[in-house]
Amino acid sequence: MLSIVIGAISLSIWAYLLVARGAFWRCRPRDTQEAAPPAVWPPVVAVVPARDEAPHIGESIGSLLRQDYPGPLTVILVDDDSTDGTKEVAERVATSSSTGNRLVVIGSGGPPRGWTGKLWAVNQGIARAMSERPAYLLLTDADIVHAPGNLRWLVGHAQGDNFVLTSLMAKLRCESFAERSHNPAFIFFFQMLYPFSWVNRRERATAAAAGGCMLVRADALAAAGGIASIRDALIDDCALAERLKRHGPIWIGLTERVRSIRAYRWNDVRQMVSRTAYTQLRHSPLLLAGTLAGMGFTYVAPVLLAIGGNGPARWLGFLSWGLMALAFQPSLRLYRLSPLWGVALPFIALLYMLYTLDSAYQYGRGRGGVWKGRAQAGVAGR
Repeated sequence: MLSIVIGAISLSIWAYLLVARGAFWRCRPRDTQEAAPPAVWPPVVAVVPARDEAPHIGESIGSLLRQDYPGPLTVILVDDDSTDGTKEVAERVATSSSTGNRLVVIGSGGPPRGWTGKLWAVNQGIARAMSERPAYLLLTDADIVHAPGNLRWLVGHAQGDNFVLTSLMAKLRCESFAERSHNPAFIFFFQMLYPFSWVNRRERATAAAAGGCMLVRADALAAAGGIASIRDALIDDCALAERLKRHGPIWIGLTERVRSIRAYRWNDVRQMVSRTAYTQLRHSPLLLAGTLAGMGFTYVAPVLLAIGGNGPARWLGFLSWGLMALAFQPSLRLYRLSPLWGVALPFIALLYMLYTLDSAYQYGRGRGGVWKGRAQAGVAGR
């Protein structure tokens, strides 16, 4: 009887996710609709924080310098105490480019008390950017490559609907086995947490953004308190989206025109998830336990029932497993992977559960939020 109850709970969860969770699993919206050009193209400044990004920065900065944007564009690289020649690589790219005069390189000087390293670098870049009097700020990462028409589309889309924040979820690399087994699921889980259709509705409180590509209206950012208002946030993109949505509509979508070139190995994926997972749960052991229990009912229980159950419980397990595999298909098509990966979603989810536990463990030993050699979780308290 207990197994039937568990199976019924799992099936109910998947029925809700498919029908009532903003259709997140369909991988919509996207940036496929052309944006109308504005009458006047406003000035834009791109801000790129970079710490030891020599392998990626050349291609990333090059893609920004090659933007076919008709209006004024400046690219500010904030070198965040790099030791691998990041600044020199970027300057070489600018020297060889016909639009190299767009690039400005400044130093960060390291974060003061109460700031994460990345946000302090972004704040420094924005402070320099304001001398250009930009209408928009393009906040992007050092491992992100933009198609030549991306900024033109972003500005046209933002101006057409008066968005204070327009964000595109960069397409992650999906070449190695570690990337194929983790990255499409990461996009799937992110959309489950923050259904894009809910984010894009003005009347909904749900707010999210993808930090790799965020076009922010400069006056709205100032009205929201600037980057200083989220100075200690580890999930800084969503924290910024939450503040900006109080000042106007925001939009997020999937794209093929923005991609991450960062390669992920198994340990890299673990670090990426564990860096912020416990922060997402507000460092609460109770929320951690509830989240793991919820994921157990959603992903693990159907497999256990399908393999080891009997009678109705077994069929409930198979049905739930089938629904989750079906829900995963649009994400797999986005990354051009075999539909058979859908069957593996429960096992991938189990790995993410382990990474979440590791996130709590690392926080407990004072290593929470480690990235590029800095432990940043709870930075405001240090």
